[in-house]
Amino acid sequence: MLELRQLNKSYASGHPVLRELSYTFRAGEFVAIMGDSGVGKSTLLNLIAGLDHPDPGPAAPILVDGIAMASLDDDAATRLRRERMGFIFQAFHVLPHLTLLQNVALPLLLNGLPQERASQMLAAVGLGGRDHDYPHQLSGGEMQRVAIARALVHRPALVLADEPTGNLDPETAQAVLQLLRAEISASGACTIMVTHSQAAAAMADRTVILTRAGLQEAPHVKRFAQ
Repeated sequence: MLELRQLNKSYASGHPVLRELSYTFRAGEFVAIMGDSGVGKSTLLNLIAGLDHPDPGPAAPILVDGIAMASLDDDAATRLRRERMGFIFQAFHVLPHLTLLQNVALPLLLNGLPQERASQMLAAVGLGGRDHDYPHQLSGGEMQRVAIARALVHRPALVLADEPTGNLDPETAQAVLQLLRAEISASGACTIMVTHSQAAAAMADRTVILTRAGLQEAPHVKRFAQ
């Protein structure tokens, strides 16, 4: 589903952050990426999404469903993100001037899809009957639920989550993670979650550690009892 081939990325200063990174993520699996601060975890998500560009190197360092991200112009990359990807951010990025229904329906609207599923997704994340509420009426955990509903409403093939529980208390974080896992299991999306939390990583199918030497399996992370 997602393949990295000798991916390199340096900061503007010229300091390398990712070197010769190669890895394959399979369709339908939930993978957690852990690693020290500054090692490039969020940078990697931005590169996968086409929001940032790798250093010159192999012709196709990032392939999404066999499509080389480097071969796409800005418009084509935007279309691919809009149609094939869903994003969950630590800071939620729920739009304050839109209702919950409008927030969740946004990917459907942009993709020209029927809007009915937005209300169904709000119900699925435990916010049924609150379609016309606004984000300022929600707790942090509820806003993250809206973000999950929005990320999954258009049935993306790839979900990218950057520290999705970083702003939540442990109890709320666990509930949000259980919800995320249930929803991606139902949709069959490949999900990549960057996290510093062992508890969050334990919800994934497998965990990999990003180091300067690349991505390495982390079999020691205790799995969540499903």
